[in-house]
Amino acid sequence: MIFAVAMTFIDQTIVSIAVPELQKDLQLSSTGVQWIINGYLLSLAALFAFGGRLGDIYGHRTLVVIGVIVFAAASGLCGATPTGDLAEAWIITFRVIQGAGAALMFPAALAIVVSAFPVSGRGQAMAIFFGITGGLTAVGPLAGGYLTEIDWRAIFWVNIPVAIIALVLTAIAKPSNEGKSAPIDFRGAVLISAGMGLAVLGLQQSSAWGWGSPATWGAIAVGVALIGAFIHNQLRESEPLLRVRIFANRAFAADNAILFFLMIAFVPLFFFASTYSQISLGDDASQAGTFLLTFFLGFAAASQVGGRILDSTGARPTVVAGCLVAAAGFFLWGKQMPDLDYSTQWYWIVMAGAGCGLILGPANTDAINRAPRATYGEVTGITQTVRNFGSAIGLAVLGTILISENRTNIESSLADLGIGKERADAIALSLSQSGGSGASSAFSDQMGVSAEKIFAAVQLDYALATRTVFYVMAGVMALAFVVALLTMQPGRVEEAE
Repeated sequence: MIFAVAMTFIDQTIVSIAVPELQKDLQLSSTGVQWIINGYLLSLAALFAFGGRLGDIYGHRTLVVIGVIVFAAASGLCGATPTGDLAEAWIITFRVIQGAGAALMFPAALAIVVSAFPVSGRGQAMAIFFGITGGLTAVGPLAGGYLTEIDWRAIFWVNIPVAIIALVLTAIAKPSNEGKSAPIDFRGAVLISAGMGLAVLGLQQSSAWGWGSPATWGAIAVGVALIGAFIHNQLRESEPLLRVRIFANRAFAADNAILFFLMIAFVPLFFFASTYSQISLGDDASQAGTFLLTFFLGFAAASQVGGRILDSTGARPTVVAGCLVAAAGFFLWGKQMPDLDYSTQWYWIVMAGAGCGLILGPANTDAINRAPRATYGEVTGITQTVRNFGSAIGLAVLGTILISENRTNIESSLADLGIGKERADAIALSLSQSGGSGASSAFSDQMGVSAEKIFAAVQLDYALATRTVFYVMAGVMALAFVVALLTMQPGRVEEAE
């Protein structure tokens, strides 16, 4: 199951590094580049609950196999994207299909792992599972950096041999494939997919459309209304897609709230940290990937500690401590960013990673432990829907903050150097679209000392904008700390009835 879901974690971040080459080779628009990344996340979020439900009905092993095949096929077709007018629509379509394959696969894979271990040993097993798979999110930019130097298409094709290994190991392991007869709530699936998609669309496009645009608020309002209609529909359905009444369980609701807040920061940080590394520190793609491995060192070690604490005393101690550590880590990491020096940041990067490692596995496992065995896939669908919706919202909102803050910073700095607002906006836009490759080309027409000053100003301005984003992340984790402190129940969870 680790091999099966490894691809989904890697693909959450691997594309971020290759964006400059993708945009250059395929002549993509700035909107197209955004949707290559967030289309995948949105598809994951919107279809996770549906995938979890299908796994409970048709068998978890069946859904893992189908999901792996769909994901691998879509990956191959992303890598085969033709150049020309068809390129943008082609790659976005198959990125969305990739997300759909992951949504079928992941709930079923996690349900297989959970059902294979008793509650008493589940924390350690899930710590290993999330320690490896969560760490692969950090490996994505590293692998992407090296593979992009060969050919950007390789970042998609690398999934195919991993998929083959996963299918072979699944055939050898022969995990349980029990299902249950039940109707499928297609109306609910449509409502939640459309609601999430429109809400995130409005948030993501706010930087382009503007907060005063009716399109921005219209998309958000309709999205929220559809999510409300979905909840109303689920409360009335005899066989709902998501048993939203489970949120009446205070401990389950607390776990999911904390996971939502964590993922607002966790997945987006890899994109923002990699672009900071390339633009502000002047790293190439491979070096940017190595920069992010520092975060993984703290994450992987703390994941194991968190799993042991979960098994011995329950989730509350490790989650409460993790939220506090993560909040401090993000804040202190952001504070050092304008120094433009990795040597003053690495220990805070490790600290932020350790905080996330103490939270992710224990909170996720604690939520699943509160579900009856027959609904592991369904409940996994709920937790992963919450997680991926948080990731998509985080990327949309924090991306808007970054673009706006960076544009303001650059306008101010370049005005001091005699550069007009129109030129400053062009430089800021180039950086936001290119993921770093525009850092030199955006002002290549400047000469001599002036160009050096512009380059230095852009590096610092982007660092300051990224610092603001990380301060927001720290604030989100501080809020998660308050929620964990006030709502999480002490003690270990017994097997659910």
